[in-house]
Amino acid sequence: MEHATQVELARTMFSYIDKGEQARSVSPFANPVRDYICSGQAAHERDLLFREHPLILGMTADLPKPGDFFTNDFTGRPILVVRGKDGKVNAFLNVCRHRGAKLATADLAQGCARAGASFTCPYHGWAYGLDGQLLGVRDAEAFGDVDRATHGLRRLAAVERHGFIWVRPGGDTPFDPDAILGDLTSEFGAYGFERYSHYETRTLRRAMNWKLVIGTFLEGYHIKVLHRNTIAPLILGAHTTFDAYGRHGRMAVPRPGLAALRETPERDWDVLRHTAVVYALFPNTVLVWQGDHMETWRVFPGASPDESVMHASLYIPEPALTDKAKRHWDRNMKILLDTVEQEDFPLGENMQRGFHSGAQDHLLFGRNEPALAHFHRSVHKALGLPGA
Repeated sequence: MEHATQVELARTMFSYIDKGEQARSVSPFANPVRDYICSGQAAHERDLLFREHPLILGMTADLPKPGDFFTNDFTGRPILVVRGKDGKVNAFLNVCRHRGAKLATADLAQGCARAGASFTCPYHGWAYGLDGQLLGVRDAEAFGDVDRATHGLRRLAAVERHGFIWVRPGGDTPFDPDAILGDLTSEFGAYGFERYSHYETRTLRRAMNWKLVIGTFLEGYHIKVLHRNTIAPLILGAHTTFDAYGRHGRMAVPRPGLAALRETPERDWDVLRHTAVVYALFPNTVLVWQGDHMETWRVFPGASPDESVMHASLYIPEPALTDKAKRHWDRNMKILLDTVEQEDFPLGENMQRGFHSGAQDHLLFGRNEPALAHFHRSVHKALGLPGA
């Protein structure tokens, strides 16, 4: 985030703190319960948002060297993402063109693996290069004249930008991440995420709709109640900001140390060190800046509307090379997971079950929950659903 933007954000938070206010919507928002339980809508979301829309499937730090790769099946298509010998990121359907077996089975949550110079099918031994080209057919004479140029791995559109790895699961139609980010482009460029290191990723599965998972991060209204004994003391009240950037959104939450900046010149303000910044990157990624590091939540729908699966990842400014550094980041990872696993997600699963009870046909988001309302409006607009 550019320094000028940090200063502007701090001024807004100071104004909210002084007046006892926070960002507010023009009016409350009634969101239909069907958003979380309708199988027809879930299928539409998977086709449109998780196939055709480019998704952030990883970070530059997940593929530090040529030959490193990860896989992702959570979009409903088996995807293989690999850094080629030329340093560029490639994405393919993780399917052998001979009989359809998966070439690679290591998942991002297990860390990046060394692919060497090729991927070899575990079924019959056909080999493919890091660029997807068919390199070798075992017992080639049995197959006649196989055109290797047309029997390579099916390529998917992939772009690496601002430290993010974007992939279009549905095909190879080109896209521009900067066009997707819009006015957030320069802001993300200023973070320098391409220089960060991956520390740890966990794969979590929960009995709750994927949008309910996203919503966990998009309002501070619940913090004083649900998190009163955990993260509430780490936050300076509920004086949150919110700004919409097309379908994306940014929410900033002040920490107690922010108050000390009032005593220093604005040119010296390090606002990010004293602020938690939450980005909802449409459709399914939540990025949380935590003062000196970043966490990402990449959330996908499960087999039914009542299920979701996610990658929770921690990225740090430099590699953790000492035991002291590892203990520090282990504590941060524990805080990251404990809060949601012990408090947010059990309650979310409780809510998901309640959605099927018929007790209500909509949820009411207050004016003090603007990020949550903006996210659901963006989903409705993308799906062509009537306004709530």
